[in-house]
Amino acid sequence: MIRSVVCGFGAALPKRAMANAEIEGIVETSDEWIVQRTGIRQRHIADETETTASLGEAAARQALDNAGLTVADIDMIILATSTPDNTFPATAVNIQSRLGMHHGFAFDLQAVCSGFVFAVTTADNYIKTGLARRVLVIGAETFSRILDWTDRTTCVLFGDGAGAIILEAQQGEGTTADRGILTAHLRSDGSHMEKLYVDGGPSSTGTVGQLRMQGREVFKHAVGMITDVIEAAYEATGLTSQDIDWFVPHQANRRIIEASAKKLGIAPEKVILTVDRHGNTSAASIPLALHHAASEGRIQKGDMVLLEAMGGGFTWGSVLLRW
Repeated sequence: MIRSVVCGFGAALPKRAMANAEIEGIVETSDEWIVQRTGIRQRHIADETETTASLGEAAARQALDNAGLTVADIDMIILATSTPDNTFPATAVNIQSRLGMHHGFAFDLQAVCSGFVFAVTTADNYIKTGLARRVLVIGAETFSRILDWTDRTTCVLFGDGAGAIILEAQQGEGTTADRGILTAHLRSDGSHMEKLYVDGGPSSTGTVGQLRMQGREVFKHAVGMITDVIEAAYEATGLTSQDIDWFVPHQANRRIIEASAKKLGIAPEKVILTVDRHGNTSAASIPLALHHAASEGRIQKGDMVLLEAMGGGFTWGSVLLRW
């Protein structure tokens, strides 16, 4: 059977890193408070020259270089983002143009913090049905543009950045020994939308709006939802937490990540954590974490890697793959 195998990865961060100490001068908070409750020590903030498209392009170019490919080898681009450069066209076509790619097709996918997991799953299905051979999957965000910098409960949490992987069709045997994506599980429940949302949009207010979040409510639901889709992955493959080499969760809050890993029986040393240096970069957080761990040589060819995310909507999902 056809498997979607990761053959390249890349990342890009804005030049400016904002430490917690700098936020102390903006809102009433402290480095100690932020670290204790979230695990975040800094985040990167885009300047006026840096956009979702420019960060996505940089991550994509790095992924292409890492894979030893050119844009001529790519059939399609999926960009997971909640902060596009324009209402339309899709920022993915902007990135396509920036890369000098004039064939194939590109589109945006919006599932907030779960966006990258949704995009990887979508790319996998294009590959398995033969509609694409190689897909560039990007998660890129400039959440600093939609933050209320007077709201200390949200402005301390988020940052900007981009990450990318290239998925390539390869022949597998149909067993869990195959490289590539083994199973993926997606969920959503719109009844929770008021718990994490942006209070604006073209059709409702004609404005971009700002992020609003009921933090305790999100935390309350997060661990259970994460567990749901991971247990579904185990059921589909017959694997268990003991078979996982690396757990790469959405980097929203260290306490959520640690509680989820503990509930699932995943050893702490198997958990990839980058929330301390990047903050919550929404759809960019998983590919940034993948890039960080793979660049350090921790994630190796043949390793079993578990991805999971939860985001506004609520949306949540998991992807289990062999690197």
